[in-house]
Amino acid sequence: MKIGCLKEIKTHEYRVGLTPSDVKSYVSRGHQVVIQHGAGEAAGFVDDEYIKAGAQIETDRKKIFDGSEMIIKVKEPLPPEYPLLREGQILFTYLHLAPVPDLTEALLKAKIVGIAYETIQLEDRSLPLLTPMSEIAGRMSIHIGSFFLHKERAEEGCF
Repeated sequence: MKIGCLKEIKTHEYRVGLTPSDVKSYVSRGHQVVIQHGAGEAAGFVDDEYIKAGAQIETDRKKIFDGSEMIIKVKEPLPPEYPLLREGQILFTYLHLAPVPDLTEALLKAKIVGIAYETIQLEDRSLPLLTPMSEIAGRMSIHIGSFFLHKERAEEGCF
């Protein structure tokens, strides 16, 4: 399978869908992986690490979408990405469809196979891909809350 991983275009999203070790794992099982140039930089992974793991680097997002059977992202596609999705393509990402009806319509129109991280369950009904993100968000909420409770934030009109 040819797998594409893109640099996220959502504002303030610095994560990447695949790490170099993920790439190595896919490649060792016979898959081809194409990573968008710079996709991992904000998360601390440079292109050379992906190349050493067996990935190809591509600068053109459209070429990655066109040539990949599966697209791996972190966040849901944004409107500029909707036309790049194609029938039969697998999209593996967090989707959170409820608040974004336009995205739901775009995915249905494109006839893609959407696999949402947040819906994957084990036999015990646990959510192995959502649970760690929820734990991180819970821990971060304390830090973010304390930041906004500082006197300077109150003076800036944050609350």
